[in-house]
Amino acid sequence: MLRDSKGVFIVTQTPFDESGAVDLESIDTLVDFYIRHGAQGFTVLGVSGESGKLNADEALQVAQRFIKRAGALPCVVGVSNPSLAQLTDLSARVMDLGAAGVMIAPPTGIQTDEELHGYFAEVFRRNEGVPTVLQDFPFASKVAMSVPAMLQLIETHKEIELVKEEDLPDLNKISRLRAGGGRRVAILTGNNAMYLPLELGRGADGPMAGFSYPEMLSEVYALHAAGKVDEADDVFDIYLPLLRYEAMGFWGVCARKEMMRRRGAIRSATMRTPGPKLSAADIQELDRLSARLEKRLAARRG
Repeated sequence: MLRDSKGVFIVTQTPFDESGAVDLESIDTLVDFYIRHGAQGFTVLGVSGESGKLNADEALQVAQRFIKRAGALPCVVGVSNPSLAQLTDLSARVMDLGAAGVMIAPPTGIQTDEELHGYFAEVFRRNEGVPTVLQDFPFASKVAMSVPAMLQLIETHKEIELVKEEDLPDLNKISRLRAGGGRRVAILTGNNAMYLPLELGRGADGPMAGFSYPEMLSEVYALHAAGKVDEADDVFDIYLPLLRYEAMGFWGVCARKEMMRRRGAIRSATMRTPGPKLSAADIQELDRLSARLEKRLAARRG
């Protein structure tokens, strides 16, 4: 069940070919790549997965391919949508396909706790019994959820089994959610894993994030879970320059796709229009960052 989730849930990219069409075969190689590097679950159709650029048929097709290739590993599908009718329809369809649950953020425009609770009351009236990840990402949703409001949502709606916490700053928010008592849910963190070791120290159960070197996420989590906090920090520090480079919004996603193309995970780094394209200067920076990273990894391996 999602409330027992621990470890690395990779926020997946959506592969496109050079023409901008969905590349289903690259979904297979991408899932295999993530699994080889320690993924314990997947989140598909998230913000960095370019879900807003897919039509309804494509979204369902992408979700189905990820779910099928992931096999026994859980897949959470992002279904946030200003239209409750479309949110409910996609939720039902992906659950029928075998999704472990859905991820929902409140829609832009909600301004008060009363509106927030009213919105989710209607969501769960329609999506009764569907395991849900409550996404706290005000940078994208433009909705600020207070800790008391989130705790009340968790107590009121049994469907909420996991919180994706990526408000900034999120460290004290994680601590307050953990100290809030009541029904325990899993907490996974986003923000491109930029603060992962600190978040784990505050009680997060792992990352729900993307990175072109997912083995870093899984190793940092495993070391931290084993009580080897300093070692986890040391590993994190090796990858930090590239991680930071990939954390610059959709432009950073474009850089991540290029790195995953180089690593053989996908065939093309294409972002669907409208989306950024890397310049010659960007490519040179990635060359340097990846070369320095590989040099440090080689030295570590001895």
